[in-house]
Amino acid sequence: MIYLDHAATTPLDKRVLEAMKPYLTEHFGNASSVHQMGRRARVAVEDSRERVAELLGAETSEIVFTSGGTESNNAALKGALTDGRPHLITSAAEHDAVLRPAERMQSSDRPVTILNPGSHGAAQPDQVQEALTDETGLVSLMHVNNELGAVTNIPAIAELCREAGARLHCDAVQSAGLYDLDVKALGVDLLSISAHKFYGPKGVGLLYVRGGVDVLPLVEGGSQERDRRGGTENVPAVEEAASRRERITRLRDRLLRQLRAELGAEAFVVNTPLGASDVDAAPHVLNIALRPQDGAPLDGEMLLLNLDTEGICTSAGSACTSGALEPSHVLQAIGLDDDVAAGALRFSLGKENTDEEMDETARTLAEVVERVSQFASVE
Repeated sequence: MIYLDHAATTPLDKRVLEAMKPYLTEHFGNASSVHQMGRRARVAVEDSRERVAELLGAETSEIVFTSGGTESNNAALKGALTDGRPHLITSAAEHDAVLRPAERMQSSDRPVTILNPGSHGAAQPDQVQEALTDETGLVSLMHVNNELGAVTNIPAIAELCREAGARLHCDAVQSAGLYDLDVKALGVDLLSISAHKFYGPKGVGLLYVRGGVDVLPLVEGGSQERDRRGGTENVPAVEEAASRRERITRLRDRLLRQLRAELGAEAFVVNTPLGASDVDAAPHVLNIALRPQDGAPLDGEMLLLNLDTEGICTSAGSACTSGALEPSHVLQAIGLDDDVAAGALRFSLGKENTDEEMDETARTLAEVVERVSQFASVE
C-alpha cells in the first residue's frame, strides 16, 4: 500500500502512541477532578500545554485545547467578531470550516468579504489592504492551502491588520510540522492546529488566542480551558513533529518528474503553484489535473477507485468534501475549467514515503489513465 493522502490525515507516530497509553489505561482520571487521579491527569494536560506554548512562542494561558481544526476555526470566527466591528474578510480558497461559518454570517446580514485567491490559490496582501475597513473585526486566511499547497504571506497581512485594528486568524492545520509557527513572528492573533495532520491523534486540536483577545466560547457547559471551551479535556494529547520539508520537497519533485516522463508533460496541468513568483508552495502537496482524453473529461472518482485497486491511496481534493459531485471549490476559485478539474488528483506526501513509491505511483497512474480512457471511449 502506498499512502499519499497525508493532507487528509497522517498515521499516528509510535512515540505519540506510547506517550498516550498511560492516560488511556491506568491514569484515566478526569482532569477537572480534585482527587489524585484527577490531579495526575491535570498535570499531564498542563505539561502538554506548556510544551505546545513553547513550540509556538506563546504563553500557556494563550493555548486552548479543542477537538481539532474544524472546531478551532469555528471558535475563532464565531467568537472573535463583535457587533462593534462585525466585518469579516476571508478567501474563496479556505477550508469549509471557515467558508461555511462565513457564508452563514453573510446570510444573517453580517458584512463578509470573500477574496478571489487568484490562479495560485492564495490571497495577496494588497487584496486584504483594499478590503479592510473601519468595521473589519477579523481576517481569516489559511497559511498553507490544503488542496494546492499554496502558502499565504501571513506576516505581511498581519502587519496590515495591526495598522487597521483588525484581528488576524490563521488556519495553520496544513503547515504544522513543516513550518516554524512562531505566533509572534507570524503576527497572528488566533491560530488553529489539528494534531492528526502531523502524526498525532484524531480528535485533538488547539486554538492559540493571543493575550488580550476576547473570544466567546463556542462550546459551553463547563469551565475548562479558562472558560473558553467547555468539556472534559482529552488528556492523551499532543506530540512533537520535526521539520522535514527538505526531504519531502525532494520526493514531491521526483514524483512530478516521473509523472511527466510517464504521462507526458502535456497530459496534465500542475495546480500547485510551483515556481510562482508571488506565491510559495508547501512541500507535501502536489495537485495535478489530467486534461481531457480525446475530448472527453476524465472522471476523478474513477481514477481514485482504480488507483486504490492498485494499492495507491490519494485524493481528488479536500477529504472533508469527498463524495460531492460538484468540482472542488478551491479549483473553481483558481479558475480551472470544469472539464479539467474533473480529472484533478491531490498527492500529499509524508515522512515515511520513499523514492520507489514515487516511481511506482507515476507508472501506475499512467496505466490507470490508459485503462480509464479506453473504458470511456467504449461508452
